[in-house]
Amino acid sequence: MSTMKELMSWRYATKKMDPAKAVSQENVEAILEAIRMAPTSSGTQPFEVFVVTNPELREKIRKVGWNQSQITEGSHLLVFAAWDNYSAERIDAVRTQMEALRGENPMLAQYYENLKSVYLPRDAQVNFEHAARQAYIALGFAMLAAAELGVDNCPMEGFDADAVDDILGLKELGLRSVTLLPLGYRQEGADWLLPMPKVRKARGELVKDLA
Repeated sequence: MSTMKELMSWRYATKKMDPAKAVSQENVEAILEAIRMAPTSSGTQPFEVFVVTNPELREKIRKVGWNQSQITEGSHLLVFAAWDNYSAERIDAVRTQMEALRGENPMLAQYYENLKSVYLPRDAQVNFEHAARQAYIALGFAMLAAAELGVDNCPMEGFDADAVDDILGLKELGLRSVTLLPLGYRQEGADWLLPMPKVRKARGELVKDLA
């Protein structure tokens, strides 16, 4: 089994995927499970993931995604869509699920009532940005899971989010797209980035130890 360091060295933002190679459904489900199990603030999981395999939809998204070829050359496109706002109904649903699995608890009930008192008065944009950050935590889990499975991917912010929302009908669902993750397999010999060494800050530049 590869070490964590080896997995991190192996993965890269794949620029050219082989359209003849499809990710198995088993591997896609494993990546989705990593997303599902990722931690989020107060356990809210304030986002949804859309698995887009429809060629016409992916072609439309590519047109508003800076024409990035991975969107259509990969076999699956994951669209992370965050809640457009927190609401009493959404937070109550989280509490209900908690109570169904852990039992009713006055402290738990009070916790989520306090959460509503903090979140609900805030501006919708502030809440959306908070929800989007939770989606990014799950994105990281997805990328690591994909690396363990030998599945290539490329996280993307380069797209017209409003256009993607319209294509997938996200606004009607109270969602806004925040990032894309095409899944597929690198096309050996065709990807200019593949042979390039990784460029990262040295530990001393990035990390500050405060003892």
